[in-house]
Formats: sequence, C-alpha cells, structure tokens
Amino acid sequence: MTRTVAIIGGGVIGGGWAARFLLNGWDVQVFDPDPQSQRKIGEVLANARRSLPSLYDRALPAEGRLSFHDDMASALADAAWVQESVPERLDLKHRIHDQIQAHAPADAVIGSSTSGFKPSELNAQGARAVVAHPFNPVYLLPLVELVGDAETCAQASDILRQIGMYPLTVRKEIDAHIADRLLEAVWREGLWLIKDGICTTEELDEAIRMGFGLRWAQMGLFETYRIAGGEAGMKHFMAQFGPALEWPWTKLMDVPAFTEELVDLIAGQSDAQSGHMSIRDLERLRDDNLVGMMRALKKSGTGAGGTINAHEVGLPVPAATDLPVTVNRPVPQSWTDYNGHMNEAHYSEVSAQATDRFMEMIGCDAAYIAAGGSYFTVENHVRFLNELHAGDRLQVTTQVLAGEGKKMHLFHQLHGPDGTLAATVETLLLHMDLTTRSTSMPAAQVAERLAAFVRAHAALPRPEGAGRHVGQRG
Repeated sequence: MTRTVAIIGGGVIGGGWAARFLLNGWDVQVFDPDPQSQRKIGEVLANARRSLPSLYDRALPAEGRLSFHDDMASALADAAWVQESVPERLDLKHRIHDQIQAHAPADAVIGSSTSGFKPSELNAQGARAVVAHPFNPVYLLPLVELVGDAETCAQASDILRQIGMYPLTVRKEIDAHIADRLLEAVWREGLWLIKDGICTTEELDEAIRMGFGLRWAQMGLFETYRIAGGEAGMKHFMAQFGPALEWPWTKLMDVPAFTEELVDLIAGQSDAQSGHMSIRDLERLRDDNLVGMMRALKKSGTGAGGTINAHEVGLPVPAATDLPVTVNRPVPQSWTDYNGHMNEAHYSEVSAQATDRFMEMIGCDAAYIAAGGSYFTVENHVRFLNELHAGDRLQVTTQVLAGEGKKMHLFHQLHGPDGTLAATVETLLLHMDLTTRSTSMPAAQVAERLAAFVRAHAALPRPEGAGRHVGQRG
C-alpha cells in the first residue's frame, strides 16, 4: 500500500487531516482552489508540529512530502486514502465525489468529513464514499466516526490506527452520526439558556469546563453516571434520576429563532469572552491544554490516553549501537517553565527514560522486573550546559562507564535539535531483589549483556566530566 493521501478541501478540517497524515510519515497531496489554502494549511501545520509530537515519548516517523495541486486528478494520483472536506452542501459533495470517482485509484479508501450526511445520501449518484468524521483539531483528537460499507470501514480502521486515531464504526447510518447528535442537544439547550437571559456564553462555558467537561474527558457519559449511582451502580442511578426526564427541564425539541438580535447577543458575548485573543492564540491555548490532559490520560491508559499508548508502541525504537540512542523525542510544552526553557526536573526525567530504555536493551525489561529483579538509581549528577525549548528535538545517547557485580554506571548525553550538547546526566544504579528489597546480583543473561556494552564502550573516549561526582564513595 502506498502511503499517500489526497486531501480535497484544505480548510480547518482538511488542514487538520493533512497535518495528522503528514506528521505520521504519509505523503500528502492537497487540492483546494482557494488561493489562501497553502497559507492556511501552513498555519495549521505549524500548530500541529508544535503539539502532536508532545503527546509521545518516542519520535514520530519522518514527515512525509507535502504538495499542492492545481487539478484534482493529479492530487488523487496513487492515493491510498482520499479525504473530502468541502463545505457541508450535498450538491457540492455530489459534484466533488463524481470527480473523485473518476480519478481516484480503485482500491483507495474514500472518506468524507461530513458531520451530518449519511453514506446513502453521499453515494446517491454512484459514489463509493464512507463517512470518516473527525473532530477539531484533527491532528490531536483521536476520534473518527466511520459509517458505511463494512469492508471499507474495516480497511479504514486499520489505516486510522496507524496514524494514532481511534476509529468508531457506527452500527447504523443516522443523521449526524453519534457525537454531533449529542453536541447538537447541548448546543440547542445552550442557545435557549442565553436567549432567556439565564447565563452568558462565558458562564455557560464555565459550567462545562469547571464541571462535567472534565469528567467526560476520561469517562464519558454513562461511566460517569454509573459512579454517580454509588455501589448500586447504573440501575440505582436510573431509578433515582430517571423520573427527572419527564420534568420540563429542557427545550430540546424547540429551537430559538436565529433572529438578528439573538445572533448579535451571542456574538457580542463571545467577543467579550474571547475577543482579546486571536484565533491562532486560542488554537495554541486549546492545543496546549489538550496535550496536558491527554498526557495525563496516558498514565492511566484511559480515554484518549489508551489510543496514544497503542500508537506509541508501534513507533520506531532507537537501535542498539555502540553508543545507543536511548531517547529521541520532542520537548513538550508542559516541561517548560516561566523562563521559557525546559525545567531542571525534566532533565532528570529524560535521563530516567534513557536508563529505562538501556535496561530494556540488556534484558532488564518489564518481564524481568515482574519476575523480581530491577536496577534502582542511588545517585545522579546533572550538568546543565544549554537551554532546551518546547518543540525542540531531544536525543540522548548512553555510554556505560562501568557494570560489574551489582553496579551499573551510566553517562547520558542530552543533545538539542542542532546536535548541541544541552546537558549530561551521570547515574549510578544498583541491582535489587524486589522481593527482599535488598541489593542482589543480576541474572546471568543481564550481566552478560551489560558486560558486552562495558567492553564495547571501554574503547570510546571517556566523556568530559564523567566520574568526578558519582560513585566516588564506592
């Protein structure tokens, strides 16, 4: 399968698709007659390059090749995936899919970003598209709703997982699929609350982000309510709160008329709420917050965190060489401080990641630790030599200074994006028996692999500053 995607329509959603594929190593071919499309996609890409790699503790693949095309046929050439993201007008989508059908490879997945139309509507004139409905920003949020031909949706699911997304195949086609039907209900009720003077746009947003929005990020609706039912669970919750569904709490079946007065009211309140920030500033704020929350979810593996972890497992691991690269990753925004550079605590965190990777290389991996053996750090020495900033490529090489008996003595060199030495971390570790919580000799196979590195690295120049601080007390 070629790793080429054609993006038809390069607006906010199309640009997000382009960034998601490009940063996962796919070649991206864009067709959009808008003369501003290159600028717009370039700005989306700048935000994506700043945020998406920050979700991961391994390096993403090398970027693919981005190209812009004046005619749709050349953009569709050799594409394994075609993503249509034109405005939500059925007549326009029909015209676009007629052209896609004429020029796209026969085995290409053809997805539509439509938020409301059903596959039967999209394909009424002979197209073969499936709904592939993402969420903004596409380069960060993993969910894609798939609707349509089962075999094509299965093929699409495999590709989407390769680029770190979460495909959710909808069982039956329905207007607006799943998520947008829920969003429409909240949006509709929100319009009434503002029209009736109950709250402002800012107050409504605070109700979401200070309360149930945080819960939904990691548990969704029904799991949240299951907890609300206490030990008796969902049945108790429904028995207690189910009758409220018959009370006149909602206006979901009605829609306030979009009069000029209502539009001006909402637009004015929105300007007062957020008008002090540009759209690009708001996007970066959104992305930084999403990265922070999604990285927190990585630790538990719940929600979007599980999708990130599953994708990260398949990312390339640095090869074991004479001087192995044990970390190759970007610096996330959350690692920087008020001075704008990486906080000193995270130099130690990176060195711990490098140590963990080296331990895996000598056989002290998860299975070995589960069996009762591991290395514990007993002393560290960090030298700070140059600044590192959010988004910088950080590469760590590890040299073994000693590895006899229970001891393992490592020297990590942290290099910035231009190869400049940013810091060194020298670390002394002792092998431990996790059952007795006391020092012990490593297993023979671990000791042998460590000894092989000791012999190989003995021929390398000793790093400047190594051995002056760590392990001097024996």
